Amino acid sequence: MLQEIIQFINRHPILSLVWIILLGSIIIFMFKSYFSNTKEITHNETIRLINKENATVIDTRNHEDYCKGHIVNSININPSDIKNGNLTGLKKNKAHPIIIICATGMVSNYITNDLYKVGFKRIFILKEGISGWNRENLPLVCLKSKK
Repeated sequence: MLQEIIQFINRHPILSLVWIILLGSIIIFMFKSYFSNTKEITHNETIRLINKENATVIDTRNHEDYCKGHIVNSININPSDIKNGNLTGLKKNKAHPIIIICATGMVSNYITNDLYKVGFKRIFILKEGISGWNRENLPLVCLKSKK
């Protein structure tokens, strides 16, 4: 078996190198997520945190998308404002869970470190973002545009 692996590596060095890089990336990603200060949560967990623990929901999408549909009582904050520390009104909620929402759940990871640095300890990310929430037909509030 070991000889077959060595032969494969000798015949396909580039493919073997790509495989090793992918395996290493997966291992690093798993360790990062395990030791991360944040946790990705499902829609049901989000609803429970909102209802039972008075979680603050931060929607980081642009204002137009936020107005088209957002979770009730969520706060629309631009990621750059979070990065710059413009968290007016949020600092009083440090004891409550914070749920970060973006369009797909991918952008939220970058924001959580900034919140953790300013003292928020219970930070969560909505898995699949607002698109997953919408796909499950969960309620969204729409703001009417001013004309």
